[in-house]
Amino acid sequence: MKEFEFTAENLEHFEEIRKRYPVKRAALLPTLHLAQEQLGYVSEAAETYVAELLDLPVVDVREVLSFYTLFHRRLPGRRHIRVCMSLSCWLRGAKEIESRLASQLGVASGETSPDGAISWETVPDCMGACEIAPMLQMNKDYHGDLTPEAVDQLLEKTRE
Repeated sequence: MKEFEFTAENLEHFEEIRKRYPVKRAALLPTLHLAQEQLGYVSEAAETYVAELLDLPVVDVREVLSFYTLFHRRLPGRRHIRVCMSLSCWLRGAKEIESRLASQLGVASGETSPDGAISWETVPDCMGACEIAPMLQMNKDYHGDLTPEAVDQLLEKTRE
């Protein structure tokens, strides 16, 4: 048995995804998202499995994983925070938000708190919410117009 395989349900979902594309390679992004949904991140075993399913070299899959910031290479915390570091957010205080998260959580960007509750990272790409800069995304929710004090409040709510 392989270290990673899709569940029977996800294998059916993969087949539905695969049918939408005339070239297998084109199904790479949605297939990686499916693997991440099942496992919580994309492990090396999942990376190899997806490469085999789509008849791709593993290096091609790895290149995509390293390019897109929405894929996790290790298991994130139960709450995952992404801090936008694009120009708009940076000009409006994203570095202060980054510093506050590091001090409040006791871990650096790209790491998970010791209790596994929260992981966080900075992302260089614009997250498409410049009107509320500086902003962060916690799981699927956006939080903006942040100050260090607002980050403290957000973390307090998260811990409740």
